[in-house]
Amino acid sequence: MMSSTPDQAGTLRQMSSHQSKASSELQMPATRVISITSGKGGVGKTAVVSNVAVSLARLGKKVLIIDADLGLANVDVVLGISPPYNLNHFFSGERSLADIMVEGPHGLKILPAGSGVQQFTRLDGQLKMRLIDALDALDEHFDVVLIDTEAGISDNVTYFNVAAQDILVVTTPEPTAITDAYALMKLLSTHYHQKRFLLAVNSVRSADEGLDVFEKLTMVSGRYLDIFIDYLGAIPFDRKMHDSVRQQRVMIELYPDSKVAKSFVELAATLMEIPQNNQAQGTLQFFWKQFLGVGAEAS
Repeated sequence: MMSSTPDQAGTLRQMSSHQSKASSELQMPATRVISITSGKGGVGKTAVVSNVAVSLARLGKKVLIIDADLGLANVDVVLGISPPYNLNHFFSGERSLADIMVEGPHGLKILPAGSGVQQFTRLDGQLKMRLIDALDALDEHFDVVLIDTEAGISDNVTYFNVAAQDILVVTTPEPTAITDAYALMKLLSTHYHQKRFLLAVNSVRSADEGLDVFEKLTMVSGRYLDIFIDYLGAIPFDRKMHDSVRQQRVMIELYPDSKVAKSFVELAATLMEIPQNNQAQGTLQFFWKQFLGVGAEAS
């Protein structure tokens, strides 16, 4: 009888450890997983991602950016970072996600993508599964995960958008940008059953211009789609945005008193005030497991 005591004690310690870990995971604050996307390139989507991410990091949030533009990545360029590795190295099996993750301003973390490699611009089922497993294995909690998708309606765009809890569509007042934003929402609604979209309008000349874009999209979607669009606000046009890109610094730090910078800060705050999608589980684990569902459909 005495010889079994150490085994029993070890079992009890192991059970206690698992229970403690499970309890701590239950107490872990919810993670917001937001894809930031656009139907058309050149609308300033990556500028929105980077400025919102830095705004949240300055508020003390633990932020992760996933650069999901796997062929023409530029989050690292906008933030002035030169990562030695990127997601191409992960998909090729050369590096782990932990190896390629880099730190940006105010401690935010980035999973950078590569540029000019067509091989990974469309992920197959096997690569999706590898990504799921690697993301699941990341031993770090984030308050907010921002996914910077590529523009358009490719498989990768729908894949990352459907995996997120919230989808923020960025457009401009240009007719082609509005049309493409609607086309993206239509695709995600009719083929992937997405019913809720967030909207931000970039490069407006006035607040009314942003509202006008929102009203146009609401009118057309109300007639042809069963979706809800939540308008988060507009970002004014400012030529200093070009200076920001050239200097590889975000507007909120380079020109903190500008109307654009204040708009980005307000957008970040508004994002955090919106109730989470009630279909989501509210944890980072939900996001990774949601990938599994999407991957099973697409593969």
